[in-house]
Amino acid sequence: MKTSTLLIPLLLMALALVACEDEPLPVPDPVPQPPQPTDTIVTPVDTGLYSGTLPVLFINTRDSSEIDSKEEYRQAQWWLDNQGDQRFESIGSKDAPLAMEIKGRGNATWTNLEKKPYRLKLNEKHKVLGMPSSRHWVLMANAEFWMGQLNDALPFEIGRRMGMAWNPRMQPVEVVLNGDYIGLYFLTEKIRVDKNRVNIKEQYDYETDPERITGGWLLEIDNYVEPGNISFIEGNGMPFWVTPHSPELLSPQQRDYITNFLTMADKAIYCSDKNSTEWEKYIDIDSLAIFYIVQEAVDNPEAFSGSCYMYKQQGADSKLIFGPLWDCGSSFHRFGSLYEFDEYIYENLPSYCRSRWISEIAKFPRFQQRVKYHWRRFYNDVYPAMEEFMEDFTVRIEVAGNCDHKRWPQYSSDNIPARMRAFEKPCFDKKVAWLNSQWGEAEMSHQDYIPTKRKF
Repeated sequence: MKTSTLLIPLLLMALALVACEDEPLPVPDPVPQPPQPTDTIVTPVDTGLYSGTLPVLFINTRDSSEIDSKEEYRQAQWWLDNQGDQRFESIGSKDAPLAMEIKGRGNATWTNLEKKPYRLKLNEKHKVLGMPSSRHWVLMANAEFWMGQLNDALPFEIGRRMGMAWNPRMQPVEVVLNGDYIGLYFLTEKIRVDKNRVNIKEQYDYETDPERITGGWLLEIDNYVEPGNISFIEGNGMPFWVTPHSPELLSPQQRDYITNFLTMADKAIYCSDKNSTEWEKYIDIDSLAIFYIVQEAVDNPEAFSGSCYMYKQQGADSKLIFGPLWDCGSSFHRFGSLYEFDEYIYENLPSYCRSRWISEIAKFPRFQQRVKYHWRRFYNDVYPAMEEFMEDFTVRIEVAGNCDHKRWPQYSSDNIPARMRAFEKPCFDKKVAWLNSQWGEAEMSHQDYIPTKRKF
């Protein structure tokens, strides 16, 4: 009797550990799925299980209060269990949790989706999951990334290998919120001025000194009108909105300085003489060329519409540097029936996109030359390594993705490696092949796909 009594709980534990290892479901047809209306969202199944293959982040809000605001933080406690993965250090514990604050983040992802993204502010700096120490983090839900969960990870990795100064690091993690398993997330460095992130001189809010207001600036080209936006009319007659992230609260002197800087850049970009180099006094041409190549390689039509970051160091002669990369969620959504891509990201844009500057800058011969130079670097040195990166990344999160799908069956997070191989990898290869036919001299990697050469 004692033996059988012991066997029963052992059997139950074994069943729990394999609960997420069900037979893979068939991969659906590659049709992008828009957010469902609120009244038709499927109620998630609370399995109470995580995969055991990734670290688990536990968060408990005070009195288990709901996180229902993007503006107001909720007090909370947290700890991280590495689940036996010795590459990462466990932090805190259930018996000794650490203090933090948490609130919602995002726009459509916060409003339309049941699986929410969050912003975290720890009470103390911590080196979490091997990333440099900080208090400021983001939990990305990636609920709509049905093609293989690489919409951000792939371009961020390409940008790093292309030599961008900094792109957010991310690590996959499973999350338990107030005792409820809420699935697979990606703990990501928040974009901010910091020696380990955007490494520029931090400028005070309401600064007035003429030298100090020249920088540093951390700016975002935005597709939403926000309080405090810098706004002007672009040379094509469309409104241009920029959100200042550092500094955030501007004195009249700061607002006048950066508005004048951006409008002078805009005027130089829209000049009739495309052999002019005037615009290069305001924008670093190589940082823009690399940023643009990464966005083209993943076919992100929203690249210059919103979540488009740039920064400027202090100094009267300093230029805007494009980057870091952020929010590439629309990558590869414009594919044809056979994954054909035959246009640049600023052409035939979806109605919700307003591409700023890049279609005009692309007319400058010097910019075209720099793009082709950096494209050769990408095609010869970076692109060949991306297949292994995509495979390793998706295999690592596969089991956790299946658990996430059990928790949120309305989203397509199951069978992640199969989805990547069926959808995201063919899209990436075909877009790179088409771009190489426009910009490169190397032999085509897809002999069955010979696109027509077009003007830049």
